Amino acid sequence: MYSQGLRDSAAGDEPVELLAAFQARIDKEEKIEPRDWMPAAYRKTLIRQISQHAHSEIVGQLPEANWVTRAPTLKRKLILLAKIQDEAGHGLYLYSAAETLGESRKKMYDDLLSGKAKYSSIFNYPTLNWADIGAVGWLVDGAAIMNQVALCRTSYGPYSRSMVRICKEESFHQRQGYEIMVKMAHGTAQQKAMAQDAINRFWWPALMMFGPSDKDSPHSSQSMKWKIKRFSNDDLRQKFIDATVPQAEYLGLTIPDKHLKLDDATGSYTHGEIDWKEFVNVIKGNGPCNQQRMAARIKAHKDGAWVREAAEAYAKKLQNSKDNKKEVA
Repeated sequence: MYSQGLRDSAAGDEPVELLAAFQARIDKEEKIEPRDWMPAAYRKTLIRQISQHAHSEIVGQLPEANWVTRAPTLKRKLILLAKIQDEAGHGLYLYSAAETLGESRKKMYDDLLSGKAKYSSIFNYPTLNWADIGAVGWLVDGAAIMNQVALCRTSYGPYSRSMVRICKEESFHQRQGYEIMVKMAHGTAQQKAMAQDAINRFWWPALMMFGPSDKDSPHSSQSMKWKIKRFSNDDLRQKFIDATVPQAEYLGLTIPDKHLKLDDATGSYTHGEIDWKEFVNVIKGNGPCNQQRMAARIKAHKDGAWVREAAEAYAKKLQNSKDNKKEVA
């Protein structure tokens, strides 16, 4: 779900012996570390996936930040602020993990601001009312956890270790969102209607988060062979649906899919066709909030230039001071 635009993970021209030895390590569940030899395509795939994951955490703050000042109570404001702070930290962990692969944070962020790099399609949808914040926590973070728990076992060590803490925090985000939905669904008729409206708008975009269907994701097999991914897009999507539908039933809310049906033989739900044209359109930058999200990130980057310059000047001054002391000594 964090490599929705991935198209070039094919193996390179490395010696067959090295490739075989590398795959043997993967098959034995050994973690690949930054100084270990790895195929160029493996490195490129990881940089693309981890940086897109980091971008998603950073851009993902925007739909929620819109509601910090309008949350219904002081407690809700504090919880939402804490969640946004967590997401900033997740971005930091992930950019740091990508840097271990030789990619500079500046280049990754420049790629985001230029539109070259992608982020999760879900963050290009608006949060129109307070129930949407509940839907984001319940559905969006729920879908993220479904993917991220598997990433705790990904083959690249720094990425795997960063995901352990991220998953612990994301589990609280999902519970926080579901708790909002419980309050709304069991509240007044107007509140329940707001909750239903939120799930109507976020259900299908949440399913799109897992990326294109397996038949349209030809390079997933290589990522799974390298154990960067542990499950296919469709497998993760199905696990999410099977886990989420009973939660919606408890809330008394209706999943907006007239084809949704429990298959008694498998215990899983069959579902309607996803609008992949909408998915592609959003990925291309034509979603409801694509321009708004990028404008916000570009403005924040420009407004923060003086902070980066001051930090660099201070670091240089500190280094010069240390060098001078060494010369005196």
